[in-house]
Amino acid sequence: MNKPIQHCLLCERELNQSFGWGELLRNTLTQTICPRCEQRFHRIEQQQEEGVVSLYHYNEAMKDYLHRYKFLHDIVLAHAFNRILHEQLKNEKRIIIPIPMHPENLKIRTFSHIDELLKAANIPFAHHLKKLSNEQQALKTREQRLQTPQLFEVVNAKAIKDQTLLLMDDIYTTGTTLNHAKRALLQAGAKTVEGLTLIHG
Repeated sequence: MNKPIQHCLLCERELNQSFGWGELLRNTLTQTICPRCEQRFHRIEQQQEEGVVSLYHYNEAMKDYLHRYKFLHDIVLAHAFNRILHEQLKNEKRIIIPIPMHPENLKIRTFSHIDELLKAANIPFAHHLKKLSNEQQALKTREQRLQTPQLFEVVNAKAIKDQTLLLMDDIYTTGTTLNHAKRALLQAGAKTVEGLTLIHG
């Protein structure tokens, strides 16, 4: 049994929690952030746009979290949303495909942030996409994003042929990234492709 995290990953406050056989049998993940920090993130109720479900609004707390996690390379923060993602995906029947990073960007960041979120939530996933461009979509205007050439190619078309798929990304803004990935997968023979993001920008 993994030892529970004793302090909030975001503010270092002590966490008051117990983790026993009941939690183990229910396959419950331990708490990793304190209630005070948790309240700073604003959940979205029934948010769905173009086949994409998003879980949180993009507010100042989430902006700070993403900066620490992605750009300060604080990989332990992958566990901050482990319970939420686990509850969302634990009964998922579709093949979960994380949006991949370009190899050059992966070297800079040192870890794949979507992969680590899923690992922390104990959710299985498979890589069936390759990123073709190392351009950062976040640095582009909305118009530039919408004019972006195809960003992905399918690695193994046989593995996704006639399958139902769920794409996972961190943030939904214009939908360009997920739409490119969806188009590539459908053209390679996938039956259906929908999306899930942690944040809606």
